Amino acid sequence: MINPYEVCPVYENEKYLLRQTDTSDASDLLCVYSDEKAVPFFNSDNCNGDDFHYTTLERMQHAIEYWQWEYGRKGFVRWSVLAKYNQHAIGTIELFNRQSGDFFNNCGLLRLDLRSDYEHEDSIFNILSLISPPAFELFNCRILATKIPSFACERKSAAERLGFTPSENNLIGHNGESYSDYYILKK
Repeated sequence: MINPYEVCPVYENEKYLLRQTDTSDASDLLCVYSDEKAVPFFNSDNCNGDDFHYTTLERMQHAIEYWQWEYGRKGFVRWSVLAKYNQHAIGTIELFNRQSGDFFNNCGLLRLDLRSDYEHEDSIFNILSLISPPAFELFNCRILATKIPSFACERKSAAERLGFTPSENNLIGHNGESYSDYYILKK
């Protein structure tokens, strides 16, 4: 079995490439994380108050350094999503196996952050179809879960095309917070 913390796998199709986020992505990712239209779609549940709205290159670089630190301690993997036509990063995917005392135990928790001009069903479907199938084995999990706010119609349609369904359960955070709007895909 592949250990994504030893060698981070690369995935690609005709439109997108997923590879581990690197500091060289900072300028491109600043366009994502400073995009005020995109920020409401980001999943900041259980992230200690970080809303992922970054407006300086320095702040973006610090975020990437933190993501790399988490990778080194096997906390999560963060991939950059590159548009193949120009090789620019247009978003990121975070994924890890969540261990908890709630329904979302042994769950591959997937966070997808995209620039707002890519927040369309076909783009989201093409990106999620790269990572969803291998995620179960990669993270040894029984379900995948991703947050889809009620206003995220394009995201919802793309996820449903892949077989995700709304969860009846809320995710319970570190301090007992209850988070809703999760969609799950079973193995």
